[in-house]
Amino acid sequence: MQFDVFTLLPEVFPAYLNSSILKRAQQNGHLSVDIHNIRDWTHDKHNVTDDTPYGGGGGMIMKPEPVFEAIEDVIGSPPTRPVILLTPQGRLFTQDVADELARDARDLGLALLCGRYEGLDERIRTHLVTDEISIGDYVLTGGELPAMILIDALARLIPGVLGDENGAANDSHASGLLEGPHYTRPNEFRGWEVPAVLRSGDHGKVDQWRREQALLRTLERRPEMLKKIELSEKDREFLETLNFQP
Repeated sequence: MQFDVFTLLPEVFPAYLNSSILKRAQQNGHLSVDIHNIRDWTHDKHNVTDDTPYGGGGGMIMKPEPVFEAIEDVIGSPPTRPVILLTPQGRLFTQDVADELARDARDLGLALLCGRYEGLDERIRTHLVTDEISIGDYVLTGGELPAMILIDALARLIPGVLGDENGAANDSHASGLLEGPHYTRPNEFRGWEVPAVLRSGDHGKVDQWRREQALLRTLERRPEMLKKIELSEKDREFLETLNFQP
């Protein structure tokens, strides 16, 4: 899976991308991330990438010239892969959107554009960007953190990246439910014991317990999610014991 990231702050990416699972994914050839400094496509001695907005107002606006040149030099004109702008105005990033983007990334790769300042020239949005993604209803100082979040979320969906081949499928939101509780050694800690079913060796009962705990946790924290997924008859029977009517 190939990512090309276009940013004014290339120095913020290596520490995270070169750690843990993402580092191994790159070493094993599952993931490739190239970081491009937009300032490298400026043509003045100060490497200016912003200017004042037409019509007045506060803040500075990213200029179109270096952004267009950077992206077109790296991935072609017109671009040969989707160009995603990380912006609070974009569609909300969810697990379903991650699955969708992962399919595109596997086939074509993705270009990620990190905004800065007050915003960017609208001609970038209308004539270069193909999609806009928001990680939530709040504003950050730039698109670098959202870009790393997107890369992390999509990398987990690449076969072979996680140690457990079913790990991504069992994560919260991947199945439509929140994940239930996990336990590890020791069996007893400060008087709190691991549930007996997890120590029983009965895989059928363990699977049933985990499913019920996922249903319970989702009901407690995000009940609206239960109305969006397909529930089995056993799921419905369990939820009825909790006085929930799907």
